[in-house]
Amino acid sequence: MIMTIEVNGQITPGFTWLDVYAPESEELQEVAERYKIHPVLIKDCLQPDHLPKHEVMENYSFIIFRVHSESNPKNVDTVQELTHKVAIFYSETFVITIHRHKQPLVDRIIAMGENKPYKSVMMLVNSLVAECLDTYQPALSKLSAEIDYYESVIFLRPKNIPLLKGLYHMKRKVDLIKRMVELSQEIIDALDSKSGNVYTRDTKDLFIRLKNLSSYLSENSHNLLNIYFSTTSQRTNETMRILTIFSVFFMPLTFIVGIYGMNFDYMPELKWIFGYPAVMVAMIVVTVVIYLWFKRKNWL
Repeated sequence: MIMTIEVNGQITPGFTWLDVYAPESEELQEVAERYKIHPVLIKDCLQPDHLPKHEVMENYSFIIFRVHSESNPKNVDTVQELTHKVAIFYSETFVITIHRHKQPLVDRIIAMGENKPYKSVMMLVNSLVAECLDTYQPALSKLSAEIDYYESVIFLRPKNIPLLKGLYHMKRKVDLIKRMVELSQEIIDALDSKSGNVYTRDTKDLFIRLKNLSSYLSENSHNLLNIYFSTTSQRTNETMRILTIFSVFFMPLTFIVGIYGMNFDYMPELKWIFGYPAVMVAMIVVTVVIYLWFKRKNWL
């Protein structure tokens, strides 16, 4: 669906803003012919998993930005499931936004323009990019809270399978958002170099803040996963240590019992009246000696 926001009106005086929502191929072709957009760039608009980029053509510039989806299932962690693509074409006389999914940020941009008109194309493009970036803030805040939760329970339930699964999906989400934010740097740098003003500086500050936060959360999520495996390994080693201690205690006892369990006809001790008590005392002495030795070595 093609919707013209305004043609030289109150919101965008001096240029046209065209918003294309869930377009058909014919509609994109119509837009391409009207504004002389290269077919290869139109093809990029049709690729659902295209990553962020910025291209400068002869008469216009082209931006692909990925915005974080406001509603997605808990365990999704792919580019298409977590983010949606927004394509922006702009020149001195027009701005075209193309997206397959309904984007609330477009409504927010329109509402802001009604209060304060966009006096230039770059002002509108900068607002669009800033709103696209801003979609990652709630997601990163939520992931930060998840990291705090996992930090609090990881030592209490180190062998909990759902905990490991949730931790893995969280790490994947953080890494994906970090990647999307970092890939957007080319777009931010291009906008800031073209129209370095207070608006682009604010957008760049937002980008730097999100980049630092995503890097911090990515590092924390990796550390948490390593801590999970370390604590699990430590618990396993502790279990093996206890089993080894028990086996060391029983090995000499089993050896003694094994000797007197052999079926030889001539074993004088078997008919000795104190044979049984002597063997029991020997087993107790061996056990005590092993215990004292372990205590001396601080193995108990």
